[in-house]
Amino acid sequence: MSYIKKPKISHPGLPRNAIGLTLRDYEGSMSTLCAGCGHDSVSAAIIQAYFDLSIEPHRVAKISGIGCSSKTPTYFLGGAHGFNSVHGRMPSIATGANAANREMQYIGVSGDGDSLSIGLGQFGHAIRRNINMMYVIENNGVYGLTKGQFSASADVGSTAKKGEANPYQPIDPVSMAISLGCSFVARGFSGDKEHLVPLLKAAITHPGFALLDVISPCVTFNDHEGSTKSYEFMRENERATVYADFIPNHEEITASSEPGGLETITMHDGSRIRLRRVAQDYDPGNRAQAFSHVEECSRAGEIATGLLYLDTGVAEMHELAGTTEDSLSSLDYSRLNPGNEALAKLQQRWR
Repeated sequence: MSYIKKPKISHPGLPRNAIGLTLRDYEGSMSTLCAGCGHDSVSAAIIQAYFDLSIEPHRVAKISGIGCSSKTPTYFLGGAHGFNSVHGRMPSIATGANAANREMQYIGVSGDGDSLSIGLGQFGHAIRRNINMMYVIENNGVYGLTKGQFSASADVGSTAKKGEANPYQPIDPVSMAISLGCSFVARGFSGDKEHLVPLLKAAITHPGFALLDVISPCVTFNDHEGSTKSYEFMRENERATVYADFIPNHEEITASSEPGGLETITMHDGSRIRLRRVAQDYDPGNRAQAFSHVEECSRAGEIATGLLYLDTGVAEMHELAGTTEDSLSSLDYSRLNPGNEALAKLQQRWR
């Protein structure tokens, strides 16, 4: 985590939102991620989304797991509450926090490793319970903190830093979420802020579990074997007196596409991904169509983006559990602990 604070000095002419705050009020600490990392673009989009919605930062709880993506809550909404949990266990923390205080806005930030490998079971049950939160997966297909091994979302045939090809089928969080009945499913690209910010705002305001899978390129592990500018080549051919590692700066990858359009994105290593944005007449309320669209794009070598599925009729976790309208964190002790007589009546129901 980064603890380097940004200076609070800001230009007096900065635009203010409906509650009188500027974008600077929604920022966090200085990022320690690699220059050009897509995750920083996601943080910038989150800052913009909360600013546009005029949500007070202290009304937000940021929860994450382990990984490059899970570091990013430090870089936005510095005035919000935060909890960095054990690897893959962020959904449990989010569930408990939401159960205790339903009045907060919850955002979970995770990665393809944190959610689709060690945290796959927890991810699935968070969808099943329909926790009222925005769940952002910053998806880059690699384990960035442990030197770029394939993650569970890596496509078949994609190559790693050392050149080996991935032989395994990927887990697609979007297809999985739709099949589990997730009430809000969307996918964006970190380099297309114009498209990503509206998706974030829709996810934030959705009453229930809102999954937003964001394709977010890793700039560090794109130097494949065979490149004359790879780390491996330079170490074999350079005769240095001091061994040091260096991650070169890269320009941020950006894109913009029209509804229904296909955008081919060239990554830093020269490889390409193809993003297919949903058409203007696409119906996100048709679950079968949503699943079919994602599969058709996948077979064509494309990545479906946009609001892919929405169901506003699914009950949120507190409705399903029949909890009190008052937040549990606001109740006094006498209501939280009604005494032995009430406990005996409760136990009698199970005899």
